[in-house]
Amino acid sequence: MTIFRVDFGSKIGLGHLKRSLVYAKRFDEVVYISKSDKNFTPYKFIIIKDEEEFFLKVKELQPKEVIVDNYDFICKNEKEFKSLFPHIKLTVFDDDYREHFCDEIINHNISANKEKYPNPNIVKIIPPLIRDEFIEEKKIKREKIYDIFLSMGGTDSANINIPILKALPDSAQIILITTSANANLEELKKFVTNKNNIALHVDSNEVAKLLNQSKFAIITPSVIVHEVLFMEIPFIAIKTAENQDDIYEYLKKHKYDVFENIEKWYNKQKRVNHG
Repeated sequence: MTIFRVDFGSKIGLGHLKRSLVYAKRFDEVVYISKSDKNFTPYKFIIIKDEEEFFLKVKELQPKEVIVDNYDFICKNEKEFKSLFPHIKLTVFDDDYREHFCDEIINHNISANKEKYPNPNIVKIIPPLIRDEFIEEKKIKREKIYDIFLSMGGTDSANINIPILKALPDSAQIILITTSANANLEELKKFVTNKNNIALHVDSNEVAKLLNQSKFAIITPSVIVHEVLFMEIPFIAIKTAENQDDIYEYLKKHKYDVFENIEKWYNKQKRVNHG
């Protein structure tokens, strides 16, 4: 058995969950343990309130390996885990080069650099984790019916979907992707009412198809970058959180169109709109 310790929700987004679900397919028996109260996984799902309860569940289940994809599970938690369970392999997803006390670190980002870690010997760099739906969708040639594919993350924690929509031309056909974990969903639904050029999709199972039907994407410099690059869709990326710094810097270095914040994108958009 393999345990995945992953939190997600309206404040921290769904990126960690999505990439862990791709990685989880490598294992025969998987259990997810989370502080989140909604199950977006196909696996057995256990809700906990704190790490003390998590350790009790590990003791009860006795897995072969625990894989953590969670910024809040820090080095001191790892040390406590290894003191309690020295025989259980502890693997940690990390993409911002933190200090760890674990058996293995995994980084799948295009920007990954093993030498940035304090202990590079335990780091495993793997190819970006692309969901099956994108791999299958890339084989299909579709008509481009949307001018812009907009996704500010499953939760839009920075609440910038509406400011972006306001700055885009009314003539543009826009597909907007979000999830029910978006704390601003009702406001977003109200905004797009009677706007025939904006199609809002919540908890869509056709993200890959919708992206394939789009001419251009506006996204964050996060996990979704891997999917957009894989699908070969032109894009701009707007940074909305500190944990996007590494991919942001990578994209900037490689001359992709990226913006440090929405204000910088908005100022450029105004110049474009006004000639």
